[in-house]
Amino acid sequence: MDNSTPESPRYRGCIVALVVPCYNEEATVAQVIRAFRAAMPATHIHVFDNASSDATAAIARQEGANVISVPLRGKGNAVRRMFADVEADVYVMVDGDATYDAASIHLLVDKLIDERLDMVVGCRRTAAEDASDAYRRGHQWGNRMLTGSVVRIFGGTFSDMLSGYRAFSRRYAKTFPALSHGFEIETELTVHALELRMPYGEVQTPYGSRPEGSQSKLSTYKDGLKIAWTIARLYVSERPLTFFLACAVVLAATSALLSIPVLFEFLESGLVRRLPTAVLCASLMLMAMLSLSCGLILDNVTRARREIKRLVYLGIPAIAKV
Repeated sequence: MDNSTPESPRYRGCIVALVVPCYNEEATVAQVIRAFRAAMPATHIHVFDNASSDATAAIARQEGANVISVPLRGKGNAVRRMFADVEADVYVMVDGDATYDAASIHLLVDKLIDERLDMVVGCRRTAAEDASDAYRRGHQWGNRMLTGSVVRIFGGTFSDMLSGYRAFSRRYAKTFPALSHGFEIETELTVHALELRMPYGEVQTPYGSRPEGSQSKLSTYKDGLKIAWTIARLYVSERPLTFFLACAVVLAATSALLSIPVLFEFLESGLVRRLPTAVLCASLMLMAMLSLSCGLILDNVTRARREIKRLVYLGIPAIAKV
């Protein structure tokens, strides 16, 4: 845990912690630490070594960073430890792959403080000649699709939901549950801000390709599917009434359509010859009623859960503008 004292270096009166999740980043971690220390000398740098098998932790210690070991593999597990173990007024999260612009830390932190926000996202901007190397076409398309899905479902105006360069207020960090395990953590970070209606913003930051000798850990399809599944899971948990109401409508409509010939036959002859169909229709209608009931109950549970999180959030002081 970071036991910062009143005499600790501060930026505009705030203790700023740079939290860096790393997995096998020995080729880039030193460059990241040096660049951010030069850009903002008052920053307290914490490297969260996510069960690396190389010299990432040793190099980070040599560069003077506080290194914390996270034995559970996955970026989401690293973020969980970050927000739990580090005490600061402002948290700046950045990947340890040296692709994000260190000088832009001032843009993120100043916007967070000046506009009294809880989260600022560094939206990635690449030069035209470097775009294909830094930001693969498949990743760009997937980012637009997934970001658009979250915006349509949960609202908001995000343009780069999957960016790993963000600044957070203390009250955001200490109220974020961090339930995800891997790269889908960025989706959870975004939805958390939207569901609690936190003030957030975006800034444009340069984004470059990985230095030679380092390799990306992101799998386009595997991690893309995980992120899509996370969006679906959050949709069910945060919008239960909408989800279960839709299921109820589909089930009730199917039941009504299948029952039409059975009903006409009964009106004509007074007999129900298609007994299996009649039983199926009744079962589908019961399932529709159960689905609607589940949606109503879970909606009240979700509202209560959201109210509790909001009250905890309000119990943490906002950043004082200096």
